[in-house]
Amino acid sequence: SLASTAITCFTRGLDLRKGTEDVLCPADCPLWQFYVFGDGVYASLSSICGAAIHRGVITNAGGAVRVQTLPGQDSYPAVNANGIQSQALSRWASSFSVSAGTKNTALEAVGRSVSTARPSTGKRPKKTLDKKAGNKDCKADIAFLIDGSYNIGQRRFNLQKNFVGKVAVMLGIGTEGPHVGVVQASEHPKIEFYLKNFTAAKEVLFAIKELGFRGGNSNTGKALKHTAQKFFTLENGARKGIPKIIVVFLDGWPSDDLEEAGIVAREFGVNVFIVSVAKPTTEELGMVQDIGFVDKAVCRSNGFFSYQMPTWFGTTKYVKPLVQKLCSHEQMLCSKTCYNSVNIGFLIDGSSSVGESNFRLVLEFVSNVAKAFEISDIGSKVAAVQFTYDQRTEFSFTDHITKEKVLSAIRNIRYMSGGTATGDAISFTTRNVFGPVKDGPNKNFLVVLTDGQSYDDVRGPAAAAQKAGITVFSVGVAWAPLDDLKDMASEPRESHTFFTREFTGLEQMVPDIIRGICRDFLDSKQ
Repeated sequence: SLASTAITCFTRGLDLRKGTEDVLCPADCPLWQFYVFGDGVYASLSSICGAAIHRGVITNAGGAVRVQTLPGQDSYPAVNANGIQSQALSRWASSFSVSAGTKNTALEAVGRSVSTARPSTGKRPKKTLDKKAGNKDCKADIAFLIDGSYNIGQRRFNLQKNFVGKVAVMLGIGTEGPHVGVVQASEHPKIEFYLKNFTAAKEVLFAIKELGFRGGNSNTGKALKHTAQKFFTLENGARKGIPKIIVVFLDGWPSDDLEEAGIVAREFGVNVFIVSVAKPTTEELGMVQDIGFVDKAVCRSNGFFSYQMPTWFGTTKYVKPLVQKLCSHEQMLCSKTCYNSVNIGFLIDGSSSVGESNFRLVLEFVSNVAKAFEISDIGSKVAAVQFTYDQRTEFSFTDHITKEKVLSAIRNIRYMSGGTATGDAISFTTRNVFGPVKDGPNKNFLVVLTDGQSYDDVRGPAAAAQKAGITVFSVGVAWAPLDDLKDMASEPRESHTFFTREFTGLEQMVPDIIRGICRDFLDSKQ
């Protein structure tokens, strides 16, 4: 029988050179790291050992697998089996199947080196490592939204693919550099490949070459909205804290409306660029639904996010300027940061022990925290509730959408004076203030300010708030018992609990609260 080749967890079908090959999979491969495309017949991009576990040929204990090369398929389904979720993939050039290998060759394999079955290129390893990391100065997760409509036609579609390929290569794709994926816009949008599918320019180029022209109306708006909503999830390979970018290629003009899609993209923190080729002529303008379509779709209509090329011919000189734009981290005005993507609710103790002058110091503290955030209709939002035995919503998240209005509303809060029922107040705020925004794009924070012992249980209501996705910071002054403060605060409790003896000490806590909110924002699934 054939001698088995020992392979790694990450060896893929396309790394093998023979039509039929016996391989030996190692034990304990991390299941979540497998990329597997298809079911039974797997795209050659798939990890061999991943496919073998998915198929039930081996378990995670590893073992012998026979790999059979097969022709490419038009589509590979996504199927969950044996702890591995395979992914769907449209057309791929070659496939393979897996079956149980012959056990008796296992011993021979052990003595071999556990390298991938890819022949060594003899290059110095140092260089290839750097190449793998990619251009670290260009941190971006990019979706190329290509035009696959009848407007562009097959021939220009191929020129468009060449251009996108050149841009992809010049970007310096790599594990620590930019990651890219492609979506084709036509009648219906189709995600061709995701950010996580490839981390080397060579693979991306190959995948772009393989793309088939779909044809149909150019429903760019529909495709842009779909991409903004579905493409940049953590499961699909988007990375935290890295700008999300969609580069829309448009030949002529869209068949549908881009305005709503532009709004959705901005809500999701995506920076939209439009590359328009062969702009509509004066005679054609009558056929365009909305002449201002570019300005409505881009992140900001400041000129930076729109790019024009006269035709698809001779586009090489346009590659570098576009790449420079895509790598300008600080120009990505639509990215989500902790400053523009949070809802902060302040729960303010208005009990009689606080007193009018200390109450003013509390409001000053609230103002100073709120001031740090970019408050707007598509940015961060602030709400305030005052409580004694009763609760009063001073203003909700949707009442004021500019920073000036929020700060003036805080200044105008009147001191209630009364008892202290903090638990009830937390429940009230969770339900009435956070309830209406719980499905929104922002991350939710509650800052509870109190100066004394609550008459009711705080632990239950605080746990319910946290369960509803609200991160709780507790800020205690004077007689507020540390146990209550810790019971209200989110985990880790030490970094979400603050205390000062005097109301004048609140001022020093402002930067810590802001930093805490930003730290939690980055740790969350944004």
